[in-house]
Amino acid sequence: MDRIIEKKKWTKGRIAAIAAAVLVLFLVVWMLFIRDNRSRLYVDYNQLSIAVVEKGKFQEFIPVDGIVFPRTTIFIDAVQGGIVEEVFVEDGAMLKKGDPILKLANANMELSYMDQETRMYDAINNLANTRISLEQLRYTRQKEITQLTYEIDRLKTDFRRKEQFFKDKLISEKEYEDALRDYNYSLKQLEITLNLRKLDSISGVSQSNQIASSMQRMNNNLALLQRNMDNMTIKSPVDGKLSSFLVEIGQTKTAGEQLGQIDMMDGIKLRANIDERYISRVFTGQEAECEISGKTYSLEISKIYTNVTNGSFQVDLLFKAEEPEGVKRGQTIQLKVKFSGATDALIVRRGGFFQETGGNWIYVLDKEESSAVKRAIKIGRQNTTHYELLEGLEEGDKVIISSYDNFNSREKLIFRK
Repeated sequence: MDRIIEKKKWTKGRIAAIAAAVLVLFLVVWMLFIRDNRSRLYVDYNQLSIAVVEKGKFQEFIPVDGIVFPRTTIFIDAVQGGIVEEVFVEDGAMLKKGDPILKLANANMELSYMDQETRMYDAINNLANTRISLEQLRYTRQKEITQLTYEIDRLKTDFRRKEQFFKDKLISEKEYEDALRDYNYSLKQLEITLNLRKLDSISGVSQSNQIASSMQRMNNNLALLQRNMDNMTIKSPVDGKLSSFLVEIGQTKTAGEQLGQIDMMDGIKLRANIDERYISRVFTGQEAECEISGKTYSLEISKIYTNVTNGSFQVDLLFKAEEPEGVKRGQTIQLKVKFSGATDALIVRRGGFFQETGGNWIYVLDKEESSAVKRAIKIGRQNTTHYELLEGLEEGDKVIISSYDNFNSREKLIFRK
């Protein structure tokens, strides 16, 4: 007898189909939502430079090279042109103020000096003669007044005597009138002579002042001529060391040409070139420091040369306290020009990553140090050793600071150790 066989609901085929569908669904979900879709790159861990973010003292500065110069330098120029006739010292000589250095010869100048000197002496002699004439005129007037005074005194006595005789009718009226006339005439002459002396005195004072002024100018001109001739012998203006002195007998030197310089022994200074980007941040009194033979020295900017040449400008720096010993002119010393004081900050060592990222992001390692991912950051100030971190990192984070040139900005790096 036939028997009804019930059909099974969960056949092997059905179970396999459901399992396959679930697996496909899981794969789709994993691909879309669970799997890490970030671009990745496998890199050799040992070829990376890793740095730790830390808190420390940060100071903004720039490194520059300073050249040693004497603190004070006096340049020696040829005041008058001429041919080098004699050289008294050699380059590098230690000089005292007034020591002769070289002598120039200029025949045309010497002839001109002699001609001008002669003319000036003639003018001085003429002025001196004029002054003598004024003195003689003064004495002449004085002599006239003396004579007139004597004559008036005599005529006055004679007039009074004849006046009495006339009253006593011992002489004629004519004799009396003649005596009176002579007496009055002498008084008039004395009055005129006194007025002339007054005018002569006023004029003489003015002329004397003019003569004195003219003679003073003449003497000053003579002194100037003499100084110009003396300038043909170049002398040391100060105590110091002669340098940059390359002069040979027979050479022709023009007026104003630099012959050398005197380096005074009053200390040293450093002259440095600074990139023009910092010209607005550099000021006199700004601090700097350098290290020489293991000792740190403090300096400050004393002078700024604002002319920009080849993208940089120059500054002079002076040591604030003691100066280093044993340094020589022309020696190069590395300096740190400070733009801020030392402050607490979150910092990370400098590295090649900055050229690729511009300081906008960095690769941060995970705790297992098996991979690193990109993270946005913000960098503030920087110096030659560290960057100041403002955002995006915390103390203790490990980051890749070597160059990112071969990473192609991948989101994630997987390490091969």
